[in-house]
Amino acid sequence: MDQSSSGKLEIIASKKFNSYSDMYKIVDFLNKNLKDKKIMLGLSKTEEGDMLISIYET
Repeated sequence: MDQSSSGKLEIIASKKFNSYSDMYKIVDFLNKNLKDKKIMLGLSKTEEGDMLISIYET
């Protein structure tokens, strides 16, 4: 299936790590600079309080 026609994100990788407050700044910086490479990052907090960063292909 062609990614551009479906508009879906395909997860490439994800990693859990200890939380720290400025991580969102790194994710924002990378998303702004990698959008032309069809890469997007996501950041979420787990139930345990850790952070989960995910890399997607758009």
